[in-house]
Amino acid sequence: MKGASPEGMAALERLRGIFAEFEDVDERVSHGEAAWFIRGGRQVAMLSDHHRDDGVAVWLATPPGMQEALIGADPARYFRPPYVGHRGWVGVVLDADGDWEAVAGLAAMAVEAARGSKRSRR
Repeated sequence: MKGASPEGMAALERLRGIFAEFEDVDERVSHGEAAWFIRGGRQVAMLSDHHRDDGVAVWLATPPGMQEALIGADPARYFRPPYVGHRGWVGVVLDADGDWEAVAGLAAMAVEAARGSKRSRR
């Protein structure tokens, strides 16, 4: 990612490791940021290294109700991202003490939800 912060590059490498576990997920650039898509279609996540002045975050598609629950439980860690928050996506702050197990779990949910919606569109 051109112009990424050192923190953004470290988060990118960790996210790449998480999404590499899914054989049907591809990485590509979307709006100048690294993003992950179910092969052939739907976006499931995006690294954000410029939308929040206070750090690096990942935006993830979440099932209905999950965004509100996460933000309600920990508003310092989770937020409603611009552009996609109205569709239920959640932002996760990725700082030095980030909960990468939680990020991996949310990534798995995002991929599964996208797979299901892709199946239902056929």
